[in-house]
Amino acid sequence: MKLDLYHTLFVGLSQVFLGSYVMLMIDFRRPVDTWRARWIVIVVLVVGANLVGLLFLNFWDTYKRVALFTVTLPYILVTLWCSRHRDFRAVFNMATALFIGCVGTAMATLAELFFVEHEYVSFCVRLISFLLMFFLLRRFSNTYRNMLHQMNHSWGILCKIPITTFLTLLYAINHVRSINPSAALIFICSLLVVCGCAYYLMYLFFDRVQKENSARYEAQLSTLQVSALRSRMEAVRAAEDAIRTERHDLRHRLQAAAELVSRGDKDAALDFLDAAQKRLDERKEIRWCRPPVLDAVLSSYFDQAQNQSILVETNIALPDTLPANEGELAIVLANALENAIHANLELSPERREIRCKMVGSPGVMGEISFDSSGLPVAQREGHGMGIQSISAFCRKNGAVCRFDQTDGWFRFQLVM
Repeated sequence: MKLDLYHTLFVGLSQVFLGSYVMLMIDFRRPVDTWRARWIVIVVLVVGANLVGLLFLNFWDTYKRVALFTVTLPYILVTLWCSRHRDFRAVFNMATALFIGCVGTAMATLAELFFVEHEYVSFCVRLISFLLMFFLLRRFSNTYRNMLHQMNHSWGILCKIPITTFLTLLYAINHVRSINPSAALIFICSLLVVCGCAYYLMYLFFDRVQKENSARYEAQLSTLQVSALRSRMEAVRAAEDAIRTERHDLRHRLQAAAELVSRGDKDAALDFLDAAQKRLDERKEIRWCRPPVLDAVLSSYFDQAQNQSILVETNIALPDTLPANEGELAIVLANALENAIHANLELSPERREIRCKMVGSPGVMGEISFDSSGLPVAQREGHGMGIQSISAFCRKNGAVCRFDQTDGWFRFQLVM
């Protein structure tokens, strides 16, 4: 039996790099390790079956005609299945990987035309091209994967770039031997330059959007801090004024109590003092936690809830040192509490209630639908930004958040 070693190495190399390109850009479903493992196992089985056919069954001529169905299509389907986003974002991922694979093939084709037409020379050029493209794509993939969560629309338009470049480059490779080598060189190099510029412009666009989102987030953080602290200062000032008034009236109350005691009416004196104590307790400042910005946010939103006749039940025990930036965590809590208040306002007054539990490391305890990632889906246009902010916080700080709806209660849990 004659083994087709070259074509087996050729296809194996291409599929290894294609898989690495896809993994650089794919955003796997949760839990990530499980879905990544499933993707790898299925891809290895599909590619392995094709490699066995190439090595032992002289499958090359047939492979060139059916590879679309034996490799490419399974690749696309398993990627869509394992991807968190089953829309044009996954298509963009696959199309980009295919385009980069064509770049390696184009460079190998040019090497054969202008240097030496030898199988292993072509193989080495392809290997070098794939390695260079891997490092370029890794630089692009970080920005791209961040954009997956920040831009939910317009991916269909962006897909035109990798799809068009892939098909054009594929056509050029297949017809390059039918034209003058110099013209082929100019055409392919010009096409690669245009494609490279298109991707560079896309990278600049992604980078600019992320900087704008970051600036918007910082502005939101500053606004929240100023607003919450101002609200807290007003509450403290009101409490101090009330205590000052009570202190001013204390002399008169003590005089009245002494008079009641001198008359022998001890019960009336005790009732009078007890009422005075209750008034002081009602006007006493409530401090929810030591971190000042978090304390201000909690105070502001709990006051808003109570002013809307929403029962607030709390159990807060935060450490002095938080495992994340205090301002960023304050935005998460503000978004969660604001959503809870809005949801409660749609209920009848007797059913309005918010329960907030924060123990040790920070955590917060209509019909709601959830997407494939377990995140609540906004029911109205313009809503859902708070959930996106919470999700971004979790990705940045390695936290885990969970949303669910059970027995009429909507729960948000954050573990850091």
